[in-house]
Amino acid sequence: MIAIVDYGVGNLFSLQSSLHYLGKQALVSGDPDIIKKCEKIILPGVGAFGDAILKLQQAGLDGLLKEEVRKGKKLLGICLGMQLLFEQSSEYGDHKGLGLIPGKVQPIKSVIPEAYKVPHIGWNALIFPRNKPINPLFQYIKEKDAVYFVHSYYATECEKNVIAYAEYGALLTAAVANENVYGTQFHPEKSGQVGLKILQAFCES
Repeated sequence: MIAIVDYGVGNLFSLQSSLHYLGKQALVSGDPDIIKKCEKIILPGVGAFGDAILKLQQAGLDGLLKEEVRKGKKLLGICLGMQLLFEQSSEYGDHKGLGLIPGKVQPIKSVIPEAYKVPHIGWNALIFPRNKPINPLFQYIKEKDAVYFVHSYYATECEKNVIAYAEYGALLTAAVANENVYGTQFHPEKSGQVGLKILQAFCES
């Protein structure tokens, strides 16, 4: 069973539908007892970092997620959910994240050309780092496969943990991994067959 964390942020049911399509059991829940019983956890999210981390804290889910990760449970953060995995964000002020992956979240406008629109919306190809083996999360896809992005902020100072980039006037972090913690800046549940293959790989990890 896979827990999709419900903390009032994100379109959870399209993600649940994608997992059901793959034949996986998935529950949308904010109940700590249910999340503890599940084999894997997915942390989705859209919106602002500060609001999202506050909602996690108010629900008592920030400590729960860190504890489950310490126990060895696999966790996948998606879009804002990925950004929450980092140590801090500068989105509308300075906010502390979950600290499960070293790094910071900063605006993409600080690194992309002025002519490029913010947010970065649409399909973009994945680029794998040249100095690392392909991460198991991507075992069923190939480099240059396209996935769907919607974001104005990106993760930086995290090169050690980057497993994929996307080029949007600059190389932006597209996916990260730190032992049993994974994150995708893109939305697998909106990325067609490529996204389904990534979710399948996470389910099998």
